[in-house]
Amino acid sequence: GHGVRIFRVDNPHTKPFAFWDWCIADIRSRHPDVLFLAEAFTRPKVMHTLAALGFSQSYTYFTWRTAAWELREYGTQLSQEEGADYFRPNFWPNTPDILSGPLRNGTPSAFRLRATLAATMSPNWGMYSGYELCENQPASATNEEYLHSEKYQLCRRNWDEADSIANHITALNTARRSHPSLAELRTLRFHGSTNDDNLVVYSKTTPDGGDPVLVVVNIDPDNAHEGLLRLDLNLLGIPWSGPYEALDELTGEAYVWHGAEPFVRLDPHDGRESHVFALRAL
Repeated sequence: GHGVRIFRVDNPHTKPFAFWDWCIADIRSRHPDVLFLAEAFTRPKVMHTLAALGFSQSYTYFTWRTAAWELREYGTQLSQEEGADYFRPNFWPNTPDILSGPLRNGTPSAFRLRATLAATMSPNWGMYSGYELCENQPASATNEEYLHSEKYQLCRRNWDEADSIANHITALNTARRSHPSLAELRTLRFHGSTNDDNLVVYSKTTPDGGDPVLVVVNIDPDNAHEGLLRLDLNLLGIPWSGPYEALDELTGEAYVWHGAEPFVRLDPHDGRESHVFALRAL
């Protein structure tokens, strides 16, 4: 009655499944536009059962998938295996009470690259307030919570801080609005490179193969990495002969490439950890 249409449900796996089966179906019968997000960091079978019972979106293990091979394996699992029929992933690089992986005491580069992965690998993504300012102090060496968690206090923030990555987040969300392919899950495909340990390369298209977007992310927030990409041009709808344009949606820079092995270098010291390319045959 107050216009609330999105519910982030904390630990729904601690409630009887029969309750969610009844509750979600009952509310949807009267309010079909309501979304339920399952904040359930638990066993895969339980997470998938909640999704099958009707949760519109689900938290995932993305927060803890940091190595290149883990990201490729997990992305393929979510987009290609049976669960893709009903499990709608929502990627969060952090949550109100989880600060993990490269974000712990991390640089702005770590925050930018994880935001790029979350915003482009998954159709849905979110972040906990303060991510824009790269808040990164863990509660302890082993505790994944924030030192200054808003579970225990109110935080006042200066949104004009020099290290803010708000412009990067704005560019990512602008790209998402401009490219329907980034709203897809099943079309996520990974490509190779000559530096697979450090460069994660993947693409998305619309279901009919249009609007190809290619993403390249250097997952090392501290060091520059480069390599030749190994692209499947058939998958991208790009002819093997002839030039094509790669327009970086994050910077506005355009490159003209030929063939399936263009060269890419990403240096976090220059503020470049990722490319989000819109591809177009010339």
